[in-house]
Amino acid sequence: MNSSYHSWRAAIRIARRDAWRYKGRSFLVLAMIALPILGVSAADLTLRSAELSTAQTMERKLGTADARLDDPGMGGSPLMQSPNGDSYMPVGNFDNRPYPEGKGDVSKALPAGATSLPDTTGRAKLRTAHGLLNTEVREIKASDPLVKGMLTVTDGRFPKKDDEVAATTHFLENSDLKVGSKVTARGLDREYTIVGAYELPDALDTDQINALPGALLTPLDKALEKAGLPNSSASTTYLVKVSGGFTWNMVKAANAKGVKVESRAVALDPPADSEVPLFQEDGWGNFEQSTAAKAAALAAAGTVVGLAMLEICLLAGPAFAVGARRSRRQLGLVGANGGDRRHIRAIVLSGGLVIGIAAAVVGTILGLLLTFALRPVLENYMGARFGSFDIRPLELLGIGLLAVFTGVMAALVPAITSSRQSVLASLTGRRGVRKSSRVLPVIGLVAVTLGAAIALYGSTMTDQFIVVAGGSALAELGIVALTPALVGLFGRTGRILPLSPRLALRDAVRNRGRTAPAVAAVLAAVAGTVAVATYAASTDAQSKADYEARLPHGAVSVMIDEDGGRDVPSVRASVQKMLPVDVRADVDRVSVGKAGCSMYDGGEGCGRYEVIVPLANQCPLWRTDPAHPNDDPSEKFSKAERRKLAKDWRCLNSNEVSYTDSGLLVGDAKLMRVLGIDDPAAEKALAAGQIVSFDKRHVDTKGKIGIRLITDTKAADEAQEKGKEAPGEVKSFATYQADEKQESYGVSMIMPPAAAKAAGVQTVPFGAYYSTDKMPSSEQRQQLDAELDKTGSEVNLHVEEGYTSENSIILLALTVFAGLITIGAAGIATGLAQADAEADLKTLAAVGAPPRVRRTLSGFQCGVVAAMGVVLGSAAGVLPAIGLRLTEKRQEVKWYEEALDQGYAGTDSLPYVPILVPWATLAALLIAVPVGAALLAALVTRSRGALSRREAT
Repeated sequence: MNSSYHSWRAAIRIARRDAWRYKGRSFLVLAMIALPILGVSAADLTLRSAELSTAQTMERKLGTADARLDDPGMGGSPLMQSPNGDSYMPVGNFDNRPYPEGKGDVSKALPAGATSLPDTTGRAKLRTAHGLLNTEVREIKASDPLVKGMLTVTDGRFPKKDDEVAATTHFLENSDLKVGSKVTARGLDREYTIVGAYELPDALDTDQINALPGALLTPLDKALEKAGLPNSSASTTYLVKVSGGFTWNMVKAANAKGVKVESRAVALDPPADSEVPLFQEDGWGNFEQSTAAKAAALAAAGTVVGLAMLEICLLAGPAFAVGARRSRRQLGLVGANGGDRRHIRAIVLSGGLVIGIAAAVVGTILGLLLTFALRPVLENYMGARFGSFDIRPLELLGIGLLAVFTGVMAALVPAITSSRQSVLASLTGRRGVRKSSRVLPVIGLVAVTLGAAIALYGSTMTDQFIVVAGGSALAELGIVALTPALVGLFGRTGRILPLSPRLALRDAVRNRGRTAPAVAAVLAAVAGTVAVATYAASTDAQSKADYEARLPHGAVSVMIDEDGGRDVPSVRASVQKMLPVDVRADVDRVSVGKAGCSMYDGGEGCGRYEVIVPLANQCPLWRTDPAHPNDDPSEKFSKAERRKLAKDWRCLNSNEVSYTDSGLLVGDAKLMRVLGIDDPAAEKALAAGQIVSFDKRHVDTKGKIGIRLITDTKAADEAQEKGKEAPGEVKSFATYQADEKQESYGVSMIMPPAAAKAAGVQTVPFGAYYSTDKMPSSEQRQQLDAELDKTGSEVNLHVEEGYTSENSIILLALTVFAGLITIGAAGIATGLAQADAEADLKTLAAVGAPPRVRRTLSGFQCGVVAAMGVVLGSAAGVLPAIGLRLTEKRQEVKWYEEALDQGYAGTDSLPYVPILVPWATLAALLIAVPVGAALLAALVTRSRGALSRREAT
């Protein structure tokens, strides 16, 4: 044992000396191993620091309070809740009776001796330096000790008077205001002074202002109600402090009084599932991540780490191999002085150990420093403050040991190869003739065949993505194992090449020990890139096909559903002024009740309308039986009948966006021109006072459309719950049915203003549609947004830009990534080849080869490695993407068939799941990357090498 210790100690000293002597090669390998360690250690530190403990989470949610009590709006009916309060339901069965609703009384649920603090939130449009900003308003006495930890002051103080507010730093940045500025809400003349800035530790990107209870929301709601505007939608919860904490029994007691609770004590010490009444109900349970899901996540993480280690070993291994060859005389002297193969292996392995330890130390330290320096940036990116700077020594040690293991594994093959050389060959520098392994290609071929079979089975017989991914990974590893043999096959093409590329290819084939790993590294990177790029391009094509345009390309729409259309004329004019408008089509909407009602407002004096669907045109699957309003109408049909009805024109759904109920707009023929509808007969019908319909379901057998005006919305809701028709006056209109194949972009009916006026139907301005001469620029849109802000209304502006691919940047990034890996691996292989073949280059110079031969040879050496890796990687990468897409297609077809069985298909065609190869990415990888790598290598290589004297023998 003592002898073994001394031999390893000597080996490590020799390896440390060699690493210091050859600093360039050592730094290259160290950087390859240290960079992933830097990234993993920084990610670990970031995730652990961002991960909050239960106590920290409760402090940010509850401050120093013991619980938060909330009225869920079920009229005080008893309820059951989960321990965290996220899930709840009323006690009892409400299938045949109305679901409980209404306000409850939280004060009844307060334990004896408890203190409470109201926390009210609502929304308001605040006037800023730019216009209006929709902002959350929070009324809570922030200086109260119960609030400590929920809000963090960054400048100034919290409000002490009713005319003071504090604002989040995000709001101040967006509004261009500062501490000391004045701010007011739309609809309220009263000004408030900003006296402080604060942040929400868990939501840094929130626009919020803080006021004292009753200081802002109450007067604002009164002003909005007076002006006929929507209120702030304020809601109130209560922070509660009670001696001994808010226990689970207290929570259940509060539930019995219709109050939902979030308790600190329960979060820190949750009850068993058997003690939670909600979890005992059918269909409920403690929905934690399953063991299988955790195992799948661990497997995915393990796969990523394994591939990263493989990549590092493939790139670092040749460096150790070349280093061992350059030190072969030293290794031969060890053997000549009595050392055996164990000592040779120990010296080479110690090189990996030394560099692995150095990489672990450097990578970990840099990861810590980088995370600490970027902490503010990371927190702002995640939108939340770290709980603490959480360093887990054992996890960092494990990451460091991974670097050591990777370094040793990268040196393993060179160590075995060096130990097999004879002492004479090592001292004379002769490499001898080494035959390629015959076992490795066989193993690779078997792995490729088996992996392809598994991937094919997974894509055609199962719905499990993991089967396809596993088979593809096995096939890719098989190709890696076949790489040395494939490199030999590439070498046979050298006969037809000129001198420099023929020498480069011959050198690559003769030295497969350094060529094959570099080619395999390029192969792995390119295969992953091609797989992801093919999958992304295919899903992008599917998303483009599924995209529903809201308007013709370049067209603009603007809608306002506030104040009875008071601001619509000015908004219409602003859009026409700011944008390159060609045709403008003004549209109105039908209004029932007082003019100030919004389209979806159910307030007092506000009604609504509905377009009647004749009984013959109603989908039988959706038609409710008035005698049994709670029964599912589709259950009375057989599976075959449901499948047939699902494709019936009456039952097909439309995914188009509609701005109004049933897509009814009041307009003229200009609207049709903006929408790109060419139908002279429809224009004549509008001029004659007829409604133009693009959906035949609303047209009865007499060619008319009926519109029911509902003034009593409560009675209408009650009637519809019973499966009956809503009470209301019905207006009948003559109709022209247009060709439904024409794209109407969510507009199902156009009612001429004259027809509405003749029928006594009240209308209000709603907005306008515009066609444009050219696509509005970003600058024009920004100017328009600033102009629309001045109106103070909620303006719904849409500019149709068509389908925008979200994968273009991803594909570009993947291409760049694969290109960098390819150039890096090829560059490493070229550098090692030059270091390994320096004697051959000097021989070429000695026999009269031109200086440019050295440069062109270097370029072709780099290009050969890049080209072989890219070709093999492209072929290997397409397989998993095709397999995954075929699996997705089978799954979507299965869902479609199941939907047909239930009568809910919504479309009469099978799902479109294309497989698209990204030829632009492949072209960049197959042509641009190898050529670029070759040119770069040629440019950075010197034409003449340094002369050296012949070594004495």
